[in-house]
Amino acid sequence: MTNVKTCEFVSPKHPDKMCDFIADSLLDAYLKGDENSRTAIEVMGGHGVISISGEVTSHAEPDVKQIVHDIVGADYDVNVYMVRQSPEIARGVDTGGAGDQGIMKGFATSETETFMPKEYEAARSLCRSVYEKYPYDGKTQVTFDGDTVTSVVVSFQNTKPNELESFVRTLIKSDEYFINPTGEWRMGGFEADSGLSGRKIVIDNYGPEHSIGGGSFSGKDATKVDRSAAYMARRVAVDLLKKYGAKEVNTKLAYAIAIAEPLMAVAVVDGKEEKITGYDLTPRGIIEFLDLKKPIYAETAVWGHFGNSHVWL
Repeated sequence: MTNVKTCEFVSPKHPDKMCDFIADSLLDAYLKGDENSRTAIEVMGGHGVISISGEVTSHAEPDVKQIVHDIVGADYDVNVYMVRQSPEIARGVDTGGAGDQGIMKGFATSETETFMPKEYEAARSLCRSVYEKYPYDGKTQVTFDGDTVTSVVVSFQNTKPNELESFVRTLIKSDEYFINPTGEWRMGGFEADSGLSGRKIVIDNYGPEHSIGGGSFSGKDATKVDRSAAYMARRVAVDLLKKYGAKEVNTKLAYAIAIAEPLMAVAVVDGKEEKITGYDLTPRGIIEFLDLKKPIYAETAVWGHFGNSHVWL
């Protein structure tokens, strides 16, 4: 019986990740000026234009266009379409309730030191190492059959396939290598493709082998349980993994808009389900416990939100 698993990862210069980074850089800018800022920022970019849309309620007034230009350069047109958070949503959040309904899932495994899936960690580590040498748009993908790496895919802009393959072979051993399969490519990033924030949510979580709640993270402040409760679900999963010496823990939270307490809070520890207790799982409780009002989010948009030594692990 085989156990074949595959995961991909993308570099920080990938168009979708650039949009995530812009969205979270703007969030950080608002939080620096007002720690109670509420943001739901969406970013689309490509071919010389960056469009910012969403809802923001804040006493801070950062220079949005300048922040974007600092990231992508002065040659881009920046269009900003942002309004205040709707009063209906604000009413529920003001009383401590969740900013929306939704399901958030957490995961932790003992198979790696970061408590992340091995195929995810392998793809991320490989992408990070290649990016350090070639800081351009690019992707990696790693396939395991059991504990054996059977295939590695690496496509990176501005690299010669032979040189890139030689470097990749020093980083990871595999049965097969697929390095720049279409050949050398020079056009990448926003020049070659458009990007959208929130489009790499599988990479932002645990990879394709594990289910996620479905909500994206970047551009959202911590009153949005899409983000904060997903972080808490991960923290609880790691805590329970350590507590029980378990192999694998899955956690599940569910919320209703304007309601503070979760409608579901369960963990599955090595196949056995139990209720999650001992944590304040209200939005305010999570924000306080994980200290989520700080401007710490731009870094999360780069190399994944979990397993990177953040407070939620």
